[in-house]
Amino acid sequence: MELNMSADEVLGHIVQLHNTGESLAKKNVKKLHPDLMKNALYYYPSWEHALQKTGVDNIVH
Repeated sequence: MELNMSADEVLGHIVQLHNTGESLAKKNVKKLHPDLMKNALYYYPSWEHALQKTGVDNIVH
């Protein structure tokens, strides 16, 4: 698998999406930002874990 983001870039991209008001629901991100999802799942055990690392997980439902 070819990665195009570092772990820090993944987290930064998640925060950026959150700050622009975009849904961080797994289904939405997988559809609209497949590279972000692929990289996040490489560095973290789950999408939810990546969200927890950013601190925005408590607002995603």
